[in-house]
Parts: sequence; C-alpha cells; structure tokens
Amino acid sequence: MEVERDQHKPPLSLQNNKIPSSQNFPVVDLSNTNGELVARKVAKASEEWGIFQVVNHGIPTELIRRLHKVDTQFFELPESKKEAVAKPANSKEIQGYEMDDVQGRRSHIFHNLYPSSSVNYAFWPKNPPEYREVTEEFAKHAKQLAEEILGLLSEGLGLQREMLKLAFGDDSAGYLMKINYYRPCPEPDWVMGIKAHTDFNELTLLIPNEIFGLQVFKEDRWLDVDYIYPAVIIIIGDQIMKMSNGRYNNVLHRTLMDKKKTRMSSVVHIKPPYDMVVKPFPELTSGDNPPKFEPLTYQDYIDIEVPKLSRLIKN
Repeated sequence: MEVERDQHKPPLSLQNNKIPSSQNFPVVDLSNTNGELVARKVAKASEEWGIFQVVNHGIPTELIRRLHKVDTQFFELPESKKEAVAKPANSKEIQGYEMDDVQGRRSHIFHNLYPSSSVNYAFWPKNPPEYREVTEEFAKHAKQLAEEILGLLSEGLGLQREMLKLAFGDDSAGYLMKINYYRPCPEPDWVMGIKAHTDFNELTLLIPNEIFGLQVFKEDRWLDVDYIYPAVIIIIGDQIMKMSNGRYNNVLHRTLMDKKKTRMSSVVHIKPPYDMVVKPFPELTSGDNPPKFEPLTYQDYIDIEVPKLSRLIKN
C-alpha cells in the first residue's frame, strides 16, 4: 500500500539535518541523597531543555516490561477486538482506541487513571486479561513519581515543595494514560509519528520501548533524544511553563517512525482540573519581572489550542 506523502516537502532527513544529542541531553539520578542538588539539576534541565530523563525513579523495571507486554498484546489484536474499546464516533470524548491513519501504521488508546471518579473501565482493554491489573499497579508508581518531580520543580523555583502539586489541584489533578503504537513504515523519512507540538498539560511521563524516535527542537535544529532504557522521560507542559512565568521551558517535540521495527510508548499526561485558573505564581513576578501570561482556565486554554493543533495535523 502506498504511503501518504506531502509531495511539496522533502524527506524529514533532508529537512532537519538531525544530529544525536547523547553528550548533553540531561539525565537526573533520583537516587542521589542530596535533595538540593537533585532539585537544582531538575530546574536546570527544565530551564534549558524542558525535557529530561530520570533514572532510579522507583518504577520497577519488571513492571515496565509487563506494562509494555500487555500494551503490545492489545495492539496486536485483530482490529475488530480493539474496536470494543474504540473512541465513540463523532464524540468529544478523548478516551478510547483510535487509528491515526488509513494504512493502520499509527494507532493509540487513551483512558483516565486518576482521579478515581474519572475512570471509565469501558475504555480499558479487557484483552489481555492482565491489562487492568498491570496498568493499575503502574499508575500508582507513576503518580508517586509525578508528585516527586512536581516537588523538585517547586523547589527549583525557590518555592515550598508542595506548591506545584497544590496549585494544580492536588488529588483532583487528572492522570491520563496514552499508549502510542507505530508499526514499521517502509519510508519513515516521509511519515511522521506525531507532528511537532508542545504538551498542553502540566507534565508528561513517557516510557518508550527500546525502539526510540523522539526528537526535540533546540537551538534552531532537531535533536535526537538518546534514551537510556528503562528511564522515564519527563516533559514540561504548557501549564508549568506558565506557572513558572516562563522560567521553565515547554519543549517543542515530535516522534518519528522506524523502517523495520515497531515503536511503542506508554505515556501519562498530568493535567489540572478544567475549571482551574492557571497563572504565574505571584512569588515569581515583580515590578522588574511582571507576569508574562494572562490568567486562563485550563478549559479555555484547551479550547484555544486544540483547533490550532488540529489544523497542524491536517496540514
């Protein structure tokens, strides 16, 4: 089957002059007992990159393997089986399985993890049978890690450790699971996995399989991210960028497909309640450093930005 192309654009490899970034992409070891040093490293990575990976993060490697196993088993099911948890047609509901292209090379599933009142198991795969057990175990670890990262980010701004967690709704914050699945693509230079974007939410945890394709835009060029399995990649979202008054960077990033192997990533998006007003912390503004962003509810922000992203994807 022919791969869809934009005939007016050269291959990605010619557009972007990709280079590896292994020598300077930030890696933070969370097992370091010097908490102040770890907070400084997290802050520096968030300011300069807006993305970093953490090792010794507390999520057992065996659990990550089990998670990727059940995720893979779901996506390898016949399409008719996956449609049992499909996103409803013509619905604004984000949860559910969906195919991203007509060739069937890109697909994903969304479902809520937290708060418990938002969880709808109708959108959780029933096959494989272990999916729910493994995912719920992973969700507990992911929430603990996210709260630790939020604490370090707060301290890096010179704030009390709980400030970001509380500012984003504490236990009412939403945790949304997304699993991306990219089958091998015979011409990956012509086809994007996910187009360039920043994350609308506050924070993203990303754990790919060992076939990696994430790139970040820095210093006017695209850089390959050298991934250290089984690290967790932390991506600063738009809402933390706004809360920090622009001190932390909301990184522009994208994913590529692989010619021979399947790429998959398990992602947790952490987001504030939709009615929460997001604005810079007063402690981070002054007469010499006024607020750079107007107060805006998360829902209003989504309503503004989603149509922009939709147009980008269509183009």
